[in-house]
Amino acid sequence: MTTLHDTTVRGFASDNYSGVHPEVLEAIAAANHGHQIAYGEDVYTARLQEVFRRHFGDGVEAFPVFNGTGANVVGLQSMLPRWGAVIAASTAHINVDEGGAPERVAGIKILNVPTDDGKLTAELVDREAWGWGDEHRAQPLVVSITQSSELGTLYTPDEIAALADHAHARGMRLHLDGARISNAAAALDLPLRAFTTDVGVDVLSFGGTKNGALGGEAVVVLNPDAAEGLLFLRKLNMQLASKMRFISAQLIALLEGDLYLRNAQHANSMAQRLRAGVEAGIADGSITGVAFSQPTQANGVFAVLPEGVADALRGSFRFYDWDAAKNEVRWMCSFDTAEDDVDAFVAELARLT
Repeated sequence: MTTLHDTTVRGFASDNYSGVHPEVLEAIAAANHGHQIAYGEDVYTARLQEVFRRHFGDGVEAFPVFNGTGANVVGLQSMLPRWGAVIAASTAHINVDEGGAPERVAGIKILNVPTDDGKLTAELVDREAWGWGDEHRAQPLVVSITQSSELGTLYTPDEIAALADHAHARGMRLHLDGARISNAAAALDLPLRAFTTDVGVDVLSFGGTKNGALGGEAVVVLNPDAAEGLLFLRKLNMQLASKMRFISAQLIALLEGDLYLRNAQHANSMAQRLRAGVEAGIADGSITGVAFSQPTQANGVFAVLPEGVADALRGSFRFYDWDAAKNEVRWMCSFDTAEDDVDAFVAELARLT
């Protein structure tokens, strides 16, 4: 098959637009010989357990799945009874971008809380953490946070520990959506367990697809008492891969060495370059009418543009509106974003403002 797309076209719409890292492709090819037992009884999935335990601690168990929505649905479903509810930020992926899957597929009520920066605090959790024992109210039994958040912001380990302590003291568990967990580790310059296992997270979704994988995520159980039935729920929710070795091989390629970190560090640095380029343009007057709406802490840049500029800029670079009514946009960088891509984007923005 010949290449069907223009490989010179670049964009800042999503880190899902990027290709597959060559080392991940090599890992898939290396696993593609002979026969291995299906449905996770293969040597690659066994090795993956060792790799996850090295990063997150002894006793951790990982369940590879196809995608991030599947990881969140399966993970949350394992943490809750049928009458349970999840407290999450109103911007959370499980609330906004999963087509209602947690509610429609998993049967989970989401109790969402507005936030300014995509992050929950104990005080915000308490807006919905009430009504236990009331048969008329879905029972708030899990708090779900996203690291890094949908607004590109980061929780510190202390902030996560405070949320975990607050949730646990009220009989709730803490779930972490880690679609961009590698970007958080790179930005915080910390081991993965430092802001997960060590500070009280019970279950997390580990994201690989946005960080160089072809399609690989995992539900990672850090606290065995917090999840039940994952072996069955993964199949029930159509997330059990028959040829699981190919998902596991991708995650091994990311995590056995430092590829997850190298990819994330590069994506984060490109976001910083993009922000710095726009800030320099604002300072010297070559870019006008542009303001930032969130701090740039991981690999996303959020900005407000003058009327009509977003659509004009999309003539050269694809990206998404975040809040069209406010002319707020999101620019995402990936492991394969190049400095020239960023510089060309900034130059085009300057030309249009």
